[in-house]
Amino acid sequence: MTYKVIGLIQLQDESAFEDYRSQVGRTVELYGGTIATRGSLHQILWNELGCGVFEAFVELNFPNPESVMAWANSAEYEKLLPIRNKAMKLTLFSVSS
Repeated sequence: MTYKVIGLIQLQDESAFEDYRSQVGRTVELYGGTIATRGSLHQILWNELGCGVFEAFVELNFPNPESVMAWANSAEYEKLLPIRNKAMKLTLFSVSS
């Protein structure tokens, strides 16, 4: 089974976003994760749930749900929150497949 974290990103500050992006990968790796995909929104086909507008997305892979939670609540990631909050608005959720 694969455990993924999906982030939907609404950019607010491009410079802060690049700063965040240059550091977040190391925090993911510390908890056994990898950045699988980063990309830009091409087109919304349906939005029946009323998801907010976003321009970019990220997909992270983790080995288990415990590592997802350990990363999301880690001191290393928490240090990035001021940069993240300046850089973007974010919807982050975990799924398994």
